[in-house]
Amino acid sequence: MSKCDVAVLGAGPYGLSAAAHLSAIKGLDVRAFGEPMEFWKSNMPSGMFLRSTLVASSLSDPRRAMRLQDFFAEHRAAPQVPIPLDRFVEYGTWFQRKALPLLDRRRVRLVEGEPAGFRLTLEDGESLRAKRVVVAGGIGPFARRPEVFAGLPGVSHVCDGRDVARFQGKRVIVIGGGQSAMETAALVHEAGAQVEVLVREGGVRWHGHTGYAQKVSKSFLGRLLHAPEGVGPAGISRLVASPPTLKLFPRFVQDKIWRRTLRATALSGLMERMAKVKISEGRAVVAARSDGGRLTLDLDDGSVRRTDHVLLGTGYKVDVGRYPFLAPELVGRVETRDGFPRLSFGFESSVRGLHFVGAAAGWSYGPLMWFVAGTEFAATELSRRVARAAKAN
Repeated sequence: MSKCDVAVLGAGPYGLSAAAHLSAIKGLDVRAFGEPMEFWKSNMPSGMFLRSTLVASSLSDPRRAMRLQDFFAEHRAAPQVPIPLDRFVEYGTWFQRKALPLLDRRRVRLVEGEPAGFRLTLEDGESLRAKRVVVAGGIGPFARRPEVFAGLPGVSHVCDGRDVARFQGKRVIVIGGGQSAMETAALVHEAGAQVEVLVREGGVRWHGHTGYAQKVSKSFLGRLLHAPEGVGPAGISRLVASPPTLKLFPRFVQDKIWRRTLRATALSGLMERMAKVKISEGRAVVAARSDGGRLTLDLDDGSVRRTDHVLLGTGYKVDVGRYPFLAPELVGRVETRDGFPRLSFGFESSVRGLHFVGAAAGWSYGPLMWFVAGTEFAATELSRRVARAAKAN
């Protein structure tokens, strides 16, 4: 059975960044697994744009030589803002080829704890042992699917596939008021579907990088109040960009900042595209049933909708137990809070040698971990912990 010092599971922005930093530690045997940018490439609706700005959309490498700006420069292309999803996927695969040319594209089927580390079983049956495991499994397993739609055909989450052309000529209801819900609604409408968006909140919260908001963000005051990472509202943005500072605040303050930062909003640039899409605000589905090949939805105001398909833009709820590759026994040893693993220095869980990066690290390190902009901090902090442990041994 082969062995390694660190196994990184996942090849999205966090997995690639973590593996790039760890591979730079002298004498450390690092193995990274996964299909590069798989979730972004296979699950997000075709035609989407990134919500983040150019400066906040780079993956992280130790020399800071593989930023998104470097990708555009090497390809002699002008930076595109907002950034098309397909272009971002191209950037991620470019980063992987340069930083991790030996990436193992096989899936890890099972991770089990052992006295001296972990045993990994790959999809082809091969096994290996690792002293440490870094879980960068992304948010796909955490898609929030309201119970009212459980078991019904014709219901999918916005992260369930890229093909929006399949909705041409159909009636589609989108549930949610955030960026993914609104942009998916626009894409489905543009594909030729009749679309209605149901928003539980009293109204859609629009914000963006255009018009007045863009002018303010470029002013001296705007730069003072907004961190370059662009995560969170004015003032709060600076705290979110510094997880060590955020952790100094009482938990109830951290929770308020979390809710304020991650509440559902949509970029104002979508408003024109949504002009002909019906948005019903302050409405929630209280019952749903399949009826003759279509879906019937009962709303909380007593009205009824009949539709061919429901798209859930209902966000994500972290629960590390939903990672299918983690053995139940191992998950049971991880101390959690509301589904999140409680992490110490270096993103290490209560199970020694088991680390979590990305959205799963959000409870311990704040909402920055839900964005690509958090890869720089996460990869740096993780590699410091692993390097210190390797030196001690």
